[in-house]
Amino acid sequence: MKPHEIEQLSFQMIDSEAGDHGFSTDQWPVVRRVIHTSADFEWQQMIRFHPQAIAAGVAAIRSGCVIVTDTNMARVGIRKRDLARFNGMVKCYMTDERVAETAAREGITRAKAAVDVAAPTLSGGIYVVGNAPTALLRLIELMDQGTVCPALVVGLPVGFVNAAESKALLLERDVPHVSNVGRKGGSNVAAAVVNALIIKAGEKK
Repeated sequence: MKPHEIEQLSFQMIDSEAGDHGFSTDQWPVVRRVIHTSADFEWQQMIRFHPQAIAAGVAAIRSGCVIVTDTNMARVGIRKRDLARFNGMVKCYMTDERVAETAAREGITRAKAAVDVAAPTLSGGIYVVGNAPTALLRLIELMDQGTVCPALVVGLPVGFVNAAESKALLLERDVPHVSNVGRKGGSNVAAAVVNALIIKAGEKK
């Protein structure tokens, strides 16, 4: 089978097994791609969408926004060729010298320091967290202060320390977001969400 045939068959199997999932026609392609990436149907129960999440994310992508990720794994997983048609770009600041210096000086994680470095580029952009709860916590802090105002937050950090807690805080904010409850997440899942939005942005209006 060719790659596109494998993907198409996988989606057909997911649709069949998911049954009456209850997601909107805009939300389901995102959930389906997350399930496709993770082979985990628990995402049907875990994932959460702000009411404006899909519209805000698609509009931001079509406007040529900057997408900032907390890991290079997430950055690599995003479909940059499709994003290029909108003149958008994906950035990750984890290897930035300023991030390393700030993290060492202040005794904080690089992920947290990277949010501060990225802050000037976040207005109207998309911030993607797939690994580091400290990045999401710092982003929420800056949003609460009014320092940054991203168009969409994809908050899906994975782990045992502050992963579920950071996402719970995001879910309380009235900022467009895609997140989930519990410990699961990951850079691959976060990239899958963004890719679904990029595909949606490429569809005819």
